[in-house]
Amino acid sequence: MQRMNNLRAIDLNLLVVLDALLAERHLSRAAERLNMSQPAVSHALSRLRLLLDDPLFHRRSREMEPTLRALELAAPLAEALAQIRTVLSPDGFDPTAHHVFRLAMSDYGAALLLPALMRILRSEAPVIDLVVTQKSREAMIAAIADGEIDMAFGVFSDLPSRCEAEMLFEDDYVSLLDPSAQPQPYEGLTEARYWAAPHVLAAVHGEAATEIDLHLRSHRKSRHIALILPHWSVAPSVVRGTDLILTVARRCLGEVEPELEITTAPIALPTIPFTAIYAKRRRSDPALRWLMARVHQALGSGCIDFVRAACFMARKMEQ
Repeated sequence: MQRMNNLRAIDLNLLVVLDALLAERHLSRAAERLNMSQPAVSHALSRLRLLLDDPLFHRRSREMEPTLRALELAAPLAEALAQIRTVLSPDGFDPTAHHVFRLAMSDYGAALLLPALMRILRSEAPVIDLVVTQKSREAMIAAIADGEIDMAFGVFSDLPSRCEAEMLFEDDYVSLLDPSAQPQPYEGLTEARYWAAPHVLAAVHGEAATEIDLHLRSHRKSRHIALILPHWSVAPSVVRGTDLILTVARRCLGEVEPELEITTAPIALPTIPFTAIYAKRRRSDPALRWLMARVHQALGSGCIDFVRAACFMARKMEQ
């Protein structure tokens, strides 16, 4: 510990390597993140082990599992490096240097965000790469806390104190149905018809309760789920020619087949707060702030497509 107190005796680049290893839990990925060779990262890890008098990582299957000492260092190290980057650079992040961001989102979030975001990144920072995965909300939160991913996007009703959330937009629910296949005569979706109808549930993780059903349960209500699908994209297609009703976020639908009807759900449902979450210890990280600015820019440009879709929905609802 006496050696640690003497900063002049420490190569601060070693701390950058430790931060990358804690984030990636993999030697090759950390080397790629740092634009270093794998032997160089391995050598740096050996020096860190000697400096900190701790093995820091144990190999488990294909990943490196951090020791308790390494986990204790993760949060203060990430915060300290973020502050150093802020001091050393006016913007704190160089988008002309190769960097990999690891994100998690559902296909709903990906459809809304990724097309516009990738256009921005390919134009402004073509050396910035994204790795996008899909996880449950619980797994996203755990991956953020463990440093496996940089940012996650979705609806998070309850976050631990170690996570920070930034609101991106609010959406609302609409119902999609085929009027010609509904019990006749059909003169609009009423609350009674909604409760009596069979429903489609688009749930990535099978029978896990969605925000809609959790809300209904809190009011001691439930609906008849006749079909559970893991894919959002096919859900509108299965409605056509059936008496099924699909209730989803408005922005999920866009333009749908002409014979289908989009209408406001006839029951009280909460709004959908779509947020970005990241580790609280990284709230000042210049890289994340840079990416967040591009996310807001992408969603702003994506509003043009959403307005077109909303106008299309409005025309159909007036028919």
